[in-house]
Amino acid sequence: MALNAELLRTSLALVVEKQPEITPRFYEILFDRYPQARPLFGRNSAQTQQRMLQDAIVAVVDHVEDAAWLKEQLHAMGARHKGYQVAPEMFPWVGECLLATLAEIAGESWTPEIEAAWKDAYGAITGLMLEGYRS
Repeated sequence: MALNAELLRTSLALVVEKQPEITPRFYEILFDRYPQARPLFGRNSAQTQQRMLQDAIVAVVDHVEDAAWLKEQLHAMGARHKGYQVAPEMFPWVGECLLATLAEIAGESWTPEIEAAWKDAYGAITGLMLEGYRS
């Protein structure tokens, strides 16, 4: 699947321009919708966890056209998440809450095309992470 790298980059830049730190809101949404996920996040401080997620999002978008980098990094990330006791059925929760966060921050700028690009990207990310998770 060819991801829309330009749309992902411009929409992320738009969101970060409006709210530089997007991950605090992401975790609010995640824990509100899926409170059972909260115990999985006790290893790091909230600030550390938020920074790690934000850095990961930026890195993936920066490398969206580098299939080898994505495969290597996302396989490793998936394997680490297995060790964190994350279950495969939890991956869609993160995608749902990430898209909700981006849409909320983007406001009127969030279009069906942007949403489709992010859904495609998250599907690809999840697929690669789950390959690493299962290996």
